[in-house]
Amino acid sequence: MFGYQQKKRTMKIKFLMIGLVGLISVNTVFAQKGELSNAQDQFNKYFNTYKVPALAAPATTAINEAKASIDKASVNEKTATMPLTYAVKGAIYAALAYRDTIPATSTPLFVTAEDALKKAKETDTKHENTKMIDDAYRTLYVIKYYSGVKSYRNAKYDAAYQDFSFMRSVMPDDTNALYLSGLAATNAKMYDEALVSYNKLVTVNYSKNPTIYTDMSFIYLSKKDTSAAIKIIGEGLVKYPADPYLTRREIELNLQTGKAKQVISKIESAIAADPKNKTLYYYGGLAYSAAGMGDKALASYQKAVEIDPNYFEATMNLASEMLKPAITLRNTANKLPGNKQKEYDDDMKKAKEMFASALPVAQKAVNLKPTSYDALYNLRVCYLGVGDTANSAATQKLMDAIK
Repeated sequence: MFGYQQKKRTMKIKFLMIGLVGLISVNTVFAQKGELSNAQDQFNKYFNTYKVPALAAPATTAINEAKASIDKASVNEKTATMPLTYAVKGAIYAALAYRDTIPATSTPLFVTAEDALKKAKETDTKHENTKMIDDAYRTLYVIKYYSGVKSYRNAKYDAAYQDFSFMRSVMPDDTNALYLSGLAATNAKMYDEALVSYNKLVTVNYSKNPTIYTDMSFIYLSKKDTSAAIKIIGEGLVKYPADPYLTRREIELNLQTGKAKQVISKIESAIAADPKNKTLYYYGGLAYSAAGMGDKALASYQKAVEIDPNYFEATMNLASEMLKPAITLRNTANKLPGNKQKEYDDDMKKAKEMFASALPVAQKAVNLKPTSYDALYNLRVCYLGVGDTANSAATQKLMDAIK
């Protein structure tokens, strides 16, 4: 009887010990889950107060307590690998990195946040923490935005590109990230990387896409791929047929590649659609001149100058176009035989009148841009043509000073 009682008492003690061990284990789990819960609560408190200047101190306390709790939850075997733990840690450390303006200390916080968020996305198969993860990534996006802008303004284009590329990785279809990464890459002469961003950008709805097509044409030219430059402008015009800048760029490219005759019809159509566009008349002058249509070139340059009397390029080219027949006539006269003195005198007189007619236009171009070597050259030719050797010599000195 005594033995039975003793045995029964012993069994009660064993059950009691097992119960105590179980209770301790459960309490430990609850304690760690309590740290995770506290971390989340404190972060929410921070998130709701950090934008209010009067609540700056409570916000700082909340984010510091959140960090202390999540650090504990992150090393406990019961909670370390929970998707929520990773998500909360990513959010907290992203906030800490955002608050820290010193790169040496902010960067490790950023790296920890990014690592936690990657693990959160991998483990959150039920998508229960998607909003928290996305919000934290947006915080990292903002950090990289400001960092990238600072680098760009300091001409550190490689570093800016890296920051803007991170933004792209977070939001692949974000037009701001696509544009900035393309812009930074272009300035860093990372042309292939720039084209990757810009090619993606023109597939989404972006208000500046006509300009992006133009920028891409310049990039292709930098890569010495003229055919690709013309092709991309053509693609842009299919989408934006009325865009004046794309039209102008197409004209420029065709002129640069010696296709003046082919582009004349495009210029005339563009002028018909926009008859007060001085630049189109200027391009018309270039195209007509290149195609050997001098009279039309003169008329086109004159129209451009009528629209804008201070249009330097059009004024200078108008002077050049006026000088061509004068120079041709003078050269032809100089080749006449001695028995054609009267014809020589008549041609030289007519040529002199033509040089005199061009002189005011050439002088106007120099007035608009006194340091232009080409404008001064035209002016000197005019002086030589009218026999003004003194002014010709003075103009030559100005040209020598520019060299």
